[in-house]
Amino acid sequence: MNGADKLGHLSSSTALDVELQAKVSALGRGSRHDVCASTSSSRSVSGFRRIGAVSFPGVCQAFTPDGRCVSLFKTLYTNACTHSCYYCPNGAMSRGCGKYSFTPEELAKIVLKLYKENYIEGLFLSSGVGRDEERTMEEMIEAVELLRGKYGFEGYVHLKILPGVGRDHIRRAMELADRVSINIETVSSSTMGEISPSKDYLTDILRRQSFIREEMRRTPLPAGHTTQMIVGGAEERDLDIFRRAVYEYRKMGVRRVYYSAFTSIEGTPFEGRESVPLQREKRHYQLDWLHRVYGFSEKELFCVFDDEGYLPAEDPKKRLAECLLDGPVDPNTASFKELLTVPGIGPVSAGRIIRIRKRRRIESPEELSELGVALKRAWPYLLLRGWRQSTLRWWGS
Repeated sequence: MNGADKLGHLSSSTALDVELQAKVSALGRGSRHDVCASTSSSRSVSGFRRIGAVSFPGVCQAFTPDGRCVSLFKTLYTNACTHSCYYCPNGAMSRGCGKYSFTPEELAKIVLKLYKENYIEGLFLSSGVGRDEERTMEEMIEAVELLRGKYGFEGYVHLKILPGVGRDHIRRAMELADRVSINIETVSSSTMGEISPSKDYLTDILRRQSFIREEMRRTPLPAGHTTQMIVGGAEERDLDIFRRAVYEYRKMGVRRVYYSAFTSIEGTPFEGRESVPLQREKRHYQLDWLHRVYGFSEKELFCVFDDEGYLPAEDPKKRLAECLLDGPVDPNTASFKELLTVPGIGPVSAGRIIRIRKRRRIESPEELSELGVALKRAWPYLLLRGWRQSTLRWWGS
């Protein structure tokens, strides 16, 4: 049973009326292309008569300390939209399903009901812009205000910021939510014109991101703000997507960039286009990890792209190792950065290697495996006691 079907099933089991069941099902399906986040929230809960505390042991949490994503009610507020996004089934030019919208009170009561029946632990609320983005955003905020105020709900809330909304609405959303986000979708104004000509990339998207960044100085977000890009929606090169992601981290201060492979959907203006393989989306997540978590610079990572600016079919870390390493490295003498460059070795296992070799030498592959090294991937790049695997020789070529 997929997420939308499950929502439809549970809406019946919780005795929602027929019209509301239709809304829950349709609006739940409409949010399926928004990516769920995975960063812990540091927000504290005050008082004892609160619902959905994110930090008390034994109470449902939005995210565990290790970043595990928990169940959220992920839905649109409305699937009506005046924007002409050629890839979106809810766009003004798409032949979508019927148009539905919650009221703030309806949505608040559904979230509360699903939480109390232990189906969900938080809310991920996105939306079409309806007839007017300001009014729709206002109603979304009102729904969360009801949850927080009237019903005392302190569970996790991720609230999408609609393109073009005013700064006051952004500020209020940030006061209520654990995380907010606005999707940049693509890499530039010109490519935005190819996939969604009704949006102004600089004004509707980037300026709103700047508002969020500036407001965070006064209204810190427990789980930060994020964004999302469509991989291949406007036939962008992988290099262009990576550069935009680096800009988002460096200039906009986003916590995460999420990637979604373009999918051709029946009824949209792009229904005849070929869908992008999920493998390409995976490569962007791997590259993002190398930059965001491992700390490799934009300049260092340029070498993983081919001459046309696309990522290889294989793990980009393998290409990176062959660019940056002169040959196999000895785990007993290699620097932390050199260890981190080896496929199969991450920050945790590299740190363990550094610590243990201060006490004794590492003598065997089995010891490396016990330290968390993915030996099958790492072994061709390692030199241990003068021995190296001879099946891989990239240095000197």
